[in-house]
Amino acid sequence: MQSSAFDDIRPRIARALDGDDGGDAAAWTALDEDIRGALRYGALPPAHTWFPGEDRDLRPGIQELAVALCGPDGRIREIALAYVRDAPALLPLVAIRCADWAEPVRTRARAALEAALPGMPGRPSEALDTLASVILRVAGRRHGDAAHELLVQGLREIPETGVTALCASRDRRVRRLAHRTAVDRGLLSPAQLAAAAATDSDVVVQDMCANAVLAAVGTADGAGAGAADGTPLTRLLAARPGRIRAAGVTGLHRAGRAEEAEPFLYDRSALVRACARWVLRQTGTDPLPLYRAACSAGDGMPHHAPLGLAECGDRATDAPTLWSLTGDERPRVRAAAVAGLRVLDAVRPGRLAPLLGDDSPRVVRETRKALRPWADHFFPADGLPHRAAVTPSPRIGEGASAPLPEAGVSPHRDTTAVPAPRPRSGILRILGFRSVNRPRYPVA
Repeated sequence: MQSSAFDDIRPRIARALDGDDGGDAAAWTALDEDIRGALRYGALPPAHTWFPGEDRDLRPGIQELAVALCGPDGRIREIALAYVRDAPALLPLVAIRCADWAEPVRTRARAALEAALPGMPGRPSEALDTLASVILRVAGRRHGDAAHELLVQGLREIPETGVTALCASRDRRVRRLAHRTAVDRGLLSPAQLAAAAATDSDVVVQDMCANAVLAAVGTADGAGAGAADGTPLTRLLAARPGRIRAAGVTGLHRAGRAEEAEPFLYDRSALVRACARWVLRQTGTDPLPLYRAACSAGDGMPHHAPLGLAECGDRATDAPTLWSLTGDERPRVRAAAVAGLRVLDAVRPGRLAPLLGDDSPRVVRETRKALRPWADHFFPADGLPHRAAVTPSPRIGEGASAPLPEAGVSPHRDTTAVPAPRPRSGILRILGFRSVNRPRYPVA
């Protein structure tokens, strides 16, 4: 291969082979496309002028083989696949050729990949990670399903260390497949699954591992690990995502530790609070008295107790408590009380509107959300004010002095005060009224 003609492409091949691109599958697919374009449009000499065929004794170098695997000539790609056994570093390109548009190339590439996968655990874990990432990237192509099936089958048979190494991959698609395989094969302990559910950045992996923990947690596991900080359920209960904490709360019922669900009645996540109420009800405990007692605890009240009270309380009985908490000195409590009034449908706009001038953005945000149904009636046409502008809109006219509606009553909107907007010209054209604004004949 002429060195001068390949000076631009050699560094890219070297970076991909050395892993300087971080094993990124996109780098390999981009390399494949760029080399093919260079050969097709004359930036590189045609492969048949320098690449040795099967009848020659000269074996190509790894860079020449990489260029031949990406060329536009299917016969050259097929011949190049005969040499990849001696170049395992080029297996990502072989995976791309498994989705090739030429059937002879696909057939030989799949045979080469099938023969190479059993030996991958003996190579560095980064090599298997990169290969899996490329396979999953091209799996969406027209003929990419065969390589995906080979990878899935290979992960079912390779040693445990190969699968667990992929669980730490930077590619989320690889992590999903690795965790799914590890769960199916039982390679991860409940503690490892709980750690993955609590720390992984991908929601699919989080849910998969959390469900696996719940399936593994039994009465014996829960009874023997009641207060240990390292138990799987304890790790789930301390997770940041609300879905994972909710899974941990649900697992408390199966583990026979339902009494530990009470603190989660006041969690910041509505899903966690709902799961905690369900767990307590399974043991005959009504959460409503617990909420009412918490909202009467003064300074010791949890911040989200008012919202939990509204989710299972009664408007007539519990709305006065929530109204009193809108004056609490803690902003989180005031915001939760306003949100609770909205949940209970107990909002009184005239009484709640002054909170639009609250010092806490959290309270103002919840107040705006609660008053949104009345925005076009009591406030200017551009919507609710951000701060303190709580006087009725001038366009209400004489109706501005009318009493504000009480809780549960839909606001009255004066349809005569503001004329109805005319339909847009685009809508008129769709409906076929093309000459509504342009009379065809002059009007006398």
